[in-house]
Order: sequence, then C-alpha cells, then structure tokens
Amino acid sequence: MDVQAIWQTTTEIIREVPRSGLLIATVAAVLGSILGTGIARHYQGFGRFMATTSTLALAGILVVVMLQVSRFDPRLDIAVPELGLPEQTVVGGETRVPMAPDGHFWITASVNGTTAPFLVDTGATLTAVSVPLADRAGLKPRTGGVPVRISTANGTVSAEITTIDTLRFGNVKAGGLDAVIAPNIGETNVVGMNLLSRLKSWRVEDQTLILVPNNPQTVAD
Repeated sequence: MDVQAIWQTTTEIIREVPRSGLLIATVAAVLGSILGTGIARHYQGFGRFMATTSTLALAGILVVVMLQVSRFDPRLDIAVPELGLPEQTVVGGETRVPMAPDGHFWITASVNGTTAPFLVDTGATLTAVSVPLADRAGLKPRTGGVPVRISTANGTVSAEITTIDTLRFGNVKAGGLDAVIAPNIGETNVVGMNLLSRLKSWRVEDQTLILVPNNPQTVAD
C-alpha cells in the first residue's frame, strides 16, 4: 500500500467519524476545550483542567483512528492485544490458484469454520465479507471501530470493521485479520491487500496465482 492509498484510507475513515459513536466524544471534547478556556479566565485551575482533559480526549480519538489505519498495512502494523485487537498473522505453505474462466482468481475459504467463495483482488485495500457471510460466520462490527468507505459495483458504501478469527484457504491460514462487513455487494467476498501484503510473495505465472507465506509451516486441521 503506497502513501497515497494510506492517505485516502485515512481520509475516508475521518469522514466516517460523524457516523460513529466517536462523533459524540469528538463534539464533547471540542466543546469541553472551548468552555475550559473560557472558564479559565475566572476559575483558572478548573478551567485549565477541563481544557487539558478535553485536549487529551481529542488526542485519544486521533490515536483510535490512526491505530485502525495502521492495521491495514503490515509496514505500519501495531498489535495491541491489551486493547482487544489481536495480532494479524498469515502462515502456512505455498498455495496455487488457477485463473477462472472469467479471468479472475477465486478461492474457497473457511471463515471461522463457515465456507464461502472469495475473489482475490489485488486492487482491494481490505478483505471484505458480505452481510450474509458475516451473519453465518458470527462476525460482528468491532466495538469502537470507525466505519470506512468502500467502492462497490453499486457505488460507494459505508462498511463496518470486524475481526476474522480464522480464515483458511489452500495451505494458508490467516488469524486476527481485519475485514469489513460490506453491504450492497450481494454474496461477493474479497481477499484484499491487507492479507496479501502479509505474504512473503504473491505472483502470477501461466495464469496461476502463487501465494507464498512468510515462515512456511504446516497448517493444522
């Protein structure tokens, strides 16, 4: 993912802040800072405390947004289990995917034990699951996650962030993977660059997509 893509993703997340619970916290922090500055003229101690607390709250909101963005790219990846965000891992062995008659690469993957077809899309920033698959696999929107905007065949839509505990296909196993629950895409599911970029390599040879994980190891049944 290049700098332009990261900036675009960050911008899209910030645009979604008003649609998330962070809006209330953001507005409250801004108002608190303004009121605190005003109150400080007459009650210096309390006013400064209020303004400082509000500023720290705004900084915390920014950290939440940037933390979400950082997890989309392994070069910026930050694993913070203490905040409830698991480390994202991709392990296993080489997997070959033949090109389908439609010119795309399709895989059959297991999401938390639920099987579904996925399109491998190198143009997608994030792995995406349809609403029906999310329901079957028990995927829920992440608490505190900021919705993101994604482009679909039916236009740009808002999608909630979720965590896939285990995604398996071929000889590859991904764990703790960020994904979006994408409405308005029917039964389509997508493996995006947030998974592919965690591989050692991926390439196309003779109409076959070859995926090679880092630190190859046997994937347990």
